[in-house]
Amino acid sequence: MSNQETADNVEATIEENNAEVTVEDNEEKTNAEPSEVEQLQAKINELESTVKQAKEGLARANADSYNAQKRMEQETSKAKKFALQKFAKELLDVVDNFERAIASAEQSGAEGAVVEGLHLTHKSLVSVLTKNGVEVVNPLNEKFNPDYHEAVGICPDVEHDIVGVVLQKGYTLHGRSIRPAMVQVGA
Repeated sequence: MSNQETADNVEATIEENNAEVTVEDNEEKTNAEPSEVEQLQAKINELESTVKQAKEGLARANADSYNAQKRMEQETSKAKKFALQKFAKELLDVVDNFERAIASAEQSGAEGAVVEGLHLTHKSLVSVLTKNGVEVVNPLNEKFNPDYHEAVGICPDVEHDIVGVVLQKGYTLHGRSIRPAMVQVGA
């Protein structure tokens, strides 16, 4: 072999070695890149999961806040509606006394002005109660309802479950019974 051939062989061997080294370097880089890519992809997935959880948590917190606000509004409204319940219930005794006074004055033959004054005062008191949500329950000849009526006796002249006699009127405040009507019911 001549020097030229030997030099050519050496150059070919060097080029082959360089080519192998380049291939190995590329393989190492290729092998390194997937692990980096996989790490980055895992990090992206983790961050996306965190964002999703944060959005869900925020949505739940907003819903809880909205529900709490609605509950508070309902409770406030209910408290306003029924704040006068105790006061109204105590005024019902005054209404009953006015009704007894009117009946007594009419029976005793009192002067017309006194009876008229009692009627006007009674009407004014009932009007104020009505403006504030108090309604009269006078269930004569209606079907007995235990939510609004209290049966204290039996009335033989009336059909079954029908109110025959009202002994004392009942009252409701915004639909809620504050005093049931005392009645006698048919048997």
